[in-house]
Amino acid sequence: MILNTSPNLARPDDFYEALIAMHRDLDDDASQAVNARLILLLCNHIGGHDVLLEAMQRARASVTPATVAAA
Repeated sequence: MILNTSPNLARPDDFYEALIAMHRDLDDDASQAVNARLILLLCNHIGGHDVLLEAMQRARASVTPATVAAA
C-alpha cells in the first residue's frame, strides 16, 4: 500500500465540521485524548506498517521542533 497524499475526502467541509464538533465542549486533556483515540482507530483501519511509518515521518517533518529557552 502506498500513502495517498492527494485530496481524497468525498465531503471535506462536512468532515471538517464533524471534526470540530467532536471537540466541542471538551477541555484540552479530553480533546487530546479523543484525538489520540481517533488516530489509533484510523491507524488500525489502515493497518499497513510502512504506510503508517511514512505518514508519521511526513507529519513530523512538517513541523518545527520547539526549542528550549536559554536560561
